[in-house]
Amino acid sequence: MEADFADFVQRRGEYHLKTAVLLTGDWQAAEDLVQASLGKLYRVWHRLDTSTNPDAYLRRILVNTHRSWWRARWRREIPCAELPNLPGPDDLGEARAAAEDVRNALAKLPGRQRTALVLRFFADLPEAEVADLMGCSVGTVKTHTHRGLQAMRRLIAPGTLVNRTEEEGSGIR
Repeated sequence: MEADFADFVQRRGEYHLKTAVLLTGDWQAAEDLVQASLGKLYRVWHRLDTSTNPDAYLRRILVNTHRSWWRARWRREIPCAELPNLPGPDDLGEARAAAEDVRNALAKLPGRQRTALVLRFFADLPEAEVADLMGCSVGTVKTHTHRGLQAMRRLIAPGTLVNRTEEEGSGIR
């Protein structure tokens, strides 16, 4: 049992960490989220059917744990007048800068929109599965996805991601 769990974490841990980074917008919070979620998964690992997809189970744990943490953090968050200085995209390569633009824009979205976008486009899940994970209807997922994409387009300033990708010929708009 422990060897199976360790093998699963070894094979799929990085993927779920990337998902958590997109959900939280922060590497340290993502690592904490994955660690807590893996702990929850480990406690029920012996009951899971090994023929089922443990990725789906862990994804549900990630989303639910993040949701509960977000609710708790919202109650104790203290606004400040100025944002801390963060490393800018200038010192990163073009691909990393584009990824940074996307992560920064995702971090500014409301939690439900961010969750819908991450699960739909990073995890590549169908709307029905995203709705199940988020505990809402497919129509609500469509609404959060649509509004999230609109917000992302506004947040990623012209001249950053869009122009860089057009220059590279990828055609992403």
